[in-house]
Amino acid sequence: MRALVLAVLLASAPPAQERPLPDFNTFAAEVKKHLATDEERQSGYVFNERRVEQKVNAAGRVTDESVKVYEVYPGLPGEDRYRRLIEEDGRSTPPDRLAQQDTKRRKEAEEYARKQAVPSERQKDAREQDKARQEYSAAVEDIFRIYDIQMLRREPIEGIDTILATLTPKPGARPRTGDGKVMRHFKARAWISESDYELVRVEIEAIDNLSFGLGLLARVHKGTVATYQRRKVNGETWLPAEVTWTGSGRVLLLRRLRLRGVSEFSTYRRYSVDTRTTIGAPR
Repeated sequence: MRALVLAVLLASAPPAQERPLPDFNTFAAEVKKHLATDEERQSGYVFNERRVEQKVNAAGRVTDESVKVYEVYPGLPGEDRYRRLIEEDGRSTPPDRLAQQDTKRRKEAEEYARKQAVPSERQKDAREQDKARQEYSAAVEDIFRIYDIQMLRREPIEGIDTILATLTPKPGARPRTGDGKVMRHFKARAWISESDYELVRVEIEAIDNLSFGLGLLARVHKGTVATYQRRKVNGETWLPAEVTWTGSGRVLLLRRLRLRGVSEFSTYRRYSVDTRTTIGAPR
């Protein structure tokens, strides 16, 4: 009997200790260098985005669903990307609506070009872009100021060796940016490529109720969850692959919404003069 118990214990014993995790400070410094917004990473690409949004009742049943497919192009400097709606709820966008979208976009581009012909406008845009970069850098610093970050273990994701880390708000942390003030209300888990120092997956969860617009515009409830997944495209750049979210909130303090959704990103191709000229071309 003793021998049988020993055999069971040996069979269930954990494997030999894996190699040590990377030094935190060295690893974190490299990760910080590679942090970039999805907008910045996607700025050199044209791609498709399929966005599904659902409203859910208290029993968890879907009461309404919207499915939209966009062809997404880089935005003008300092502006959001151009999302060209090409399909809605399984129906292709009519040619006249596509033409309206493209005409509006061309006018915006022409107006931007006219402004850029004025030196003072170019300088103003340069200052605004520099301010945005500084604000983003400050927000990145707030991540490491606000969170207690713990590297737990290695986990493979789609064949990529990643380091799993948890991010928990530190009690009494004092953020220096508006983004940092929002971060304090969320905890996260992050999977980071050990070889590339890139974020592969992030899971974020609200740990408090959070109000926007002094509580008059919207209120996000505790437990709201979002996930972000990235993939390496063409062996060169880590780009968004999927974003999901679930949760509930109130809009204008009146209507409570239970929502869930997913955005899937695909068919990335490099943005160039050739791709730019396809905007508005016959489908």
